[in-house]
Amino acid sequence: MSLLELINTENLPKHLAIIMDGNGRWAKQKGFLRAMGHESGTKSVKVTVETCAKIGVENLTLYAFSTENWNRPKLEVDTLMKLLVGSLKKELKTLQDNNIRLNSIGNLSKLPNSILKELQDVIEKTKNNTRMTLTLALSYGSREELINVVKNISDKVKNNIISIDTIDESIINQHLYTHNLPDVDLLIRTSGEHRISNFLLWQIAYAELIFTDVLWPDFTEEHLYEAIISYQKRERRFGKTSEQIKQK
Repeated sequence: MSLLELINTENLPKHLAIIMDGNGRWAKQKGFLRAMGHESGTKSVKVTVETCAKIGVENLTLYAFSTENWNRPKLEVDTLMKLLVGSLKKELKTLQDNNIRLNSIGNLSKLPNSILKELQDVIEKTKNNTRMTLTLALSYGSREELINVVKNISDKVKNNIISIDTIDESIINQHLYTHNLPDVDLLIRTSGEHRISNFLLWQIAYAELIFTDVLWPDFTEEHLYEAIISYQKRERRFGKTSEQIKQK
């Protein structure tokens, strides 16, 4: 029996998020420049996106570029930006053919104009697609996101738009970059690192976490299936007891 056959399509994560880590180490292990690792990583992106759409995942969010990544060497940042533009142009047909809507979150004002223009163009052209929403986290940092939420809500309280007594999880969710997405059900991080790295800190409050030693350029369809099968074997209690879950 194949791994695909072991997946229960009635119990898929509604929102899968992935920290795509290990491109640089993959390149170093093979004696290549780090740029080669990032370029090879785009192949894993394509496979993962198409596989998620195929099996029925409704929302996929990829950590493509963090706020901290701007501190990397200029050559690496420039390479990442060029790869991003190239991928957006190249993969528009893939998105359309698979009925996938592109979305983006983060401090997009920091992106070069050429990338922002290409990104907005693909978002516009795919806005009516309904099979899956692919969200790219670009120039994204969760702490920055939460700081903006506090500022925006505070401003509305100050101007009597929101009463302080009505602030709850729903109000906060409405002010997040991900206001149009459900909470994350499953978070995967590749490369053997066991940390969250400032990614969707609010949204992963009850997510199942899977850390794999596989470097991102080596991440395959089978690795994705293995992660989803592991997710489906877990009991998600959301603070309740096992007995309470079983009584449902």
